[in-house]
Amino acid sequence: MLLQDKTVIITGASSGIGAAAARLFAAQGARLVLGARRLPELQAVADEICHAGGTAVPLAGDVTDPHYAGAMVDLAKQEFGGLDAAFNNAGRLGSGAKIAETEPEEWEEVLATNLTAAFHAARAEIPALLARGGGSLIFTGTFIGHTATLPGMGTYAASKSGLIGLVQAIAVDYGPQGIRANALLPGGTLTGMAGDAATNPQTATFIENLHALKRMAQPTEIANAALFLASDLSSFVTGSAMLADGGNSIAKV
Repeated sequence: MLLQDKTVIITGASSGIGAAAARLFAAQGARLVLGARRLPELQAVADEICHAGGTAVPLAGDVTDPHYAGAMVDLAKQEFGGLDAAFNNAGRLGSGAKIAETEPEEWEEVLATNLTAAFHAARAEIPALLARGGGSLIFTGTFIGHTATLPGMGTYAASKSGLIGLVQAIAVDYGPQGIRANALLPGGTLTGMAGDAATNPQTATFIENLHALKRMAQPTEIANAALFLASDLSSFVTGSAMLADGGNSIAKV
């Protein structure tokens, strides 16, 4: 039980990596506050966890709302007495337009979801972690904007690259007070953000061949990496951009 009696916030928890992490963290003893925009799907994940003997409460909302992160922290305090870790996982890909064809509105929306929302989360979560004597903050990044990029990913790359800088700053600012902050950088993962990879063999083959392992990750594999960062197994890991990318970063053929 790596997270026994730990209270953890997970965003983007209605599907994909977030839902997989919610199930895994609950099985490891965590008490969860789950966030996402879609209440029916979020409630279904929370109900599944509770029916399996775990503990999870949902709070639907939009991470771009500056007040939403604070509401999740308040719920963690109200239900469980405080906060020990957060997996800030919600993200947005964008349209895939090249930079010169990207509308300013899309640039703002992607950065609001992937970077500014991380600031809102950290600003709300850090005081709660300090009240517990420290804890772990995890932010979902990507190899895009760190070790490589793909055509049409300029806005997404900029937002996720900025996220790594934010993580490093949090780690330095609050390390002396027992807070660890890390970015988790998945490779291609079989979620909705992978487009039609689950049903289109051509798409799947293209994405798989970008990786040294020549396959995509299952959401549970990325959740396992998040569990490592949330738990005391990573007690000396902070300020990192931790790749869980199946060798995407080093594969050239």
